[in-house]
Amino acid sequence: MTALFPETSFDTCDSFASDYFAELNRAAQACDLTALNKIAEMVRETIDSGNFIFICGNGGSAGIANHSLCDFLKCVRTDTDLMPRVMSLAAHTEMNSALANDISYDEVFAYQLESMARPGDMVWTVSSSGNSPNVCRALEVAREKGLRSVSFTGFAGGRSRELADVNAHVDAQNYGVVEDIHMSFIHIITQYLRMSHMDKGLIAERKF
Repeated sequence: MTALFPETSFDTCDSFASDYFAELNRAAQACDLTALNKIAEMVRETIDSGNFIFICGNGGSAGIANHSLCDFLKCVRTDTDLMPRVMSLAAHTEMNSALANDISYDEVFAYQLESMARPGDMVWTVSSSGNSPNVCRALEVAREKGLRSVSFTGFAGGRSRELADVNAHVDAQNYGVVEDIHMSFIHIITQYLRMSHMDKGLIAERKF
């Protein structure tokens, strides 16, 4: 396991920024990027079969899950014939607060999957710690229903690192660094899928 970052205070914001970017680069270089090949192929197969991708997370990871909808629907569809069906289970405040209040916060994602997920769908969790109970429960439901699954993790990886079929792990001890790279993974996968399904002559003409 890598050392905590930061381990001391900084006199200026720019000096912290310099070390932050150095840690971000170190963590990115340490990632097993072959996991992204597996995830991109799983996503492609799920899209081709017309099935849903259900993505979820808490806090900043919920923001990544919600943001991913823009990249999958807007980015991936642009200039391609791909038609992704993606839902963030973290996006509905009314649903999540009702489930948390009336049942258990641990069940907010699992409950939705039990109702909506169908064979061929894909479950995708984002959790820096990998140990959020509701995220782990989502992956357990995926196993119970025979759905393929992906987890994004950081720190020590937690339970969701082992529960998912494919794991993309960030070996870092700073939430910002982990979340920055998780968001980058989303951008990389969606832009790659767009590039690989569009007219190659358009790539240099388009903004990504």
